[in-house]
Amino acid sequence: MKRHHPAEYTAKPETWKLIKSNWVLYLFLVPAFVYFGIFAYAPMYGVQIAFKNFVPSKGIWGSEWTGLTYFTMFLQNPKFWDYVRNTVYLSLYSLIAGFPVPIILALILNDIKNSKLKRISQTLTYMPHFISIVVLVGMMSSFFSPQSGFVNTAIKALGGEPVYFMGSENWFRHMYVWSGVWQGAGWGSIIYLAALTGVSPELHESAMIDGANKLQRIWHIDLPAIMPTMAILLILNCGSIMSIGFDKVYLMQNNLNLGVSEVISTYTYKVGLIQQNYSYSAAIGLFNNVINFITLVTVNRITRRLSGSSLW
Repeated sequence: MKRHHPAEYTAKPETWKLIKSNWVLYLFLVPAFVYFGIFAYAPMYGVQIAFKNFVPSKGIWGSEWTGLTYFTMFLQNPKFWDYVRNTVYLSLYSLIAGFPVPIILALILNDIKNSKLKRISQTLTYMPHFISIVVLVGMMSSFFSPQSGFVNTAIKALGGEPVYFMGSENWFRHMYVWSGVWQGAGWGSIIYLAALTGVSPELHESAMIDGANKLQRIWHIDLPAIMPTMAILLILNCGSIMSIGFDKVYLMQNNLNLGVSEVISTYTYKVGLIQQNYSYSAAIGLFNNVINFITLVTVNRITRRLSGSSLW
């Protein structure tokens, strides 16, 4: 007969006792549960559209089941691998280029001793985050215009030929990624700055007494302190590897760069809302989310084994 540890009998009563004694604190969780219930879980009811030939007049329940027809249709699409390749390329490029920049920026800002200069620097690096995507793409179109943009004006002044950056397949990915790095670096550094505030000054003082220079203190004190934060954010970023931002790609997209700018999210928008093929677009979206989920679980497991930090 299996024997139970005494703690197993007391764990559940103790948990309910703690909840009862701190019910006011748990009450604050109700709005969060309601929010996710309404906006995250309730809409999952519509996932079945991906397995039906959805007709709006018949409703979800009245539409006929088609099984995996639309999933097969997407996988057999002649441009399927082009969409996947463009999506993964942009996501990985954004991750590789954008992930270390907020960390480096946070380390630099954390080392500024002058409080006034530090506040000004933080404000200047945060500001691009509040520029809307529409305005950002408009700025890029103006700055890199082959006729009036100051970038091409400088190129012509140096004897070069103007380049249509926004319409070039060779430049599209670089424009997309590095404009995103510029816009998000300051905002992304906030969480690392918060983690760095937990580093005891005594550790740096002891290291300085032992003769450690600034780079050695960053490597052996600051980076280990923010390593758990880095691991969690890396897992979250990898979990959305197939969910490249739709709005910015769509605004930057044109017929000249369509070969590298057509990603899964823009294709889903076109077949779902423009062509009104709701079942097909739902199947593509569900396929995308399943890949993201598998990637999230895999990266979480690898990170837990390598660093000991994970989401669960």
